[in-house]
Amino acid sequence: MELHAFPALALITTIACAACASRPTNDIAGAYRLVSLEEAGVDGTSHRADCTGSLVLTPDGRMSVQVMYRNAETPANAGPVQYAQGGYEASFGHYSIVEAGRSFTYHVEGALVRGLVGQDQKRLYELRGKQLVITPPTTNEHWRVIWERYGGAL
Repeated sequence: MELHAFPALALITTIACAACASRPTNDIAGAYRLVSLEEAGVDGTSHRADCTGSLVLTPDGRMSVQVMYRNAETPANAGPVQYAQGGYEASFGHYSIVEAGRSFTYHVEGALVRGLVGQDQKRLYELRGKQLVITPPTTNEHWRVIWERYGGAL
């Protein structure tokens, strides 16, 4: 009996590679430290928050973010979405690149602020050397986060 598995395998590989080619490149995978977080204050003006944090984006699309405000009494976000509670922000889930070099969607699976769980949050991003700048895509949220990559990519 003659087996002709190779042509079928070649066809499957070609189809799989074509599907991969249509996906945007994941250029943001890595571990990052928080450089700055700018957010709107109660008076509507932008200020730099006194906080520290980390962001992990794995090559296979897992995401985890933690931010600790140095003053636990930091008031709740003045914007339309609350991300922190008790001076701490923590969430995890998965992300998918929508447009390489431009945007991704964060699918929140778990969060300290439980109202975020189940949300799909679109984010704009820009890579500047080792820095990853993330902003909201809408004008009703007023914040900007700058992360800096630890060492090399994951």
